[in-house]
Amino acid sequence: MRNLLSLLILLVLGDFALAQDAQGKQASGTSMQAFYGNGWDAYRRGWHFFEDPEEVQPPAPSKPSPQPKPGKSKESKGEQRPPELLEFEELQKRLEDLRKIAIIRPTEPNVRRYMELEARVVRQASYFSDVAQRVAWATPNLDMTLEGRPVNARAIEVFDREQSQSRAQSLSDLSKTHVLFFFFRSDCPYCHAFAPTLEAFQAKFGIQIVPISVDGQGLPTFPNFRRDNGIARTLQVTQVPAVYLAEPFSGKITPIGLWRSL
Repeated sequence: MRNLLSLLILLVLGDFALAQDAQGKQASGTSMQAFYGNGWDAYRRGWHFFEDPEEVQPPAPSKPSPQPKPGKSKESKGEQRPPELLEFEELQKRLEDLRKIAIIRPTEPNVRRYMELEARVVRQASYFSDVAQRVAWATPNLDMTLEGRPVNARAIEVFDREQSQSRAQSLSDLSKTHVLFFFFRSDCPYCHAFAPTLEAFQAKFGIQIVPISVDGQGLPTFPNFRRDNGIARTLQVTQVPAVYLAEPFSGKITPIGLWRSL
């Protein structure tokens, strides 16, 4: 394909060059004829007759482009910045300048000037916080305490109870389609300590625990266990106790928690 394109370009360029050459010859012949005239009439003027070329008129000087009249720019024609922004930026700069001066020259007057201005800024910020709180109280849709976890003691109790019920329902629904793989080792003290928690979890939410021993020995809490048949290596289990959420229908397995190294 590239060879065909190259050949096509060469052909086009060749035709273009021939056309230019023909036009050049034609223009040359025309100019010679215009200069000497008809060859049969040349004897009347003589072969060595020299005609002055036509005087070339110099191009007319271009008029200088008019300079824009001094005036307000587009930005200045727009709305002016609020004076509060200018005051805030000035206060910011002054505070930063005083801080730098106090650091480089930590004399008592320099430090005092910086601390006085800093205290003024803190008071202003505190006043802003108080006003914002009053506005939030008067405007419920702006009160962020009404979203998420509440701050009132009784409201917290109700919120926690509803959250607990929601989690319990979610886990109950999860138990219908998923199981938990519990990888352990018989000589692992962390596995012995964690096993009762899993047993209580199974009893409360109904999700099945599948205990898998990586060393072929069981635990008192889960005497009916399965020996590792290579699944630990497949899942790259390098720490125990380890818990994986498995969905038998789809074969999807997701790690939930990993503890100490094997």
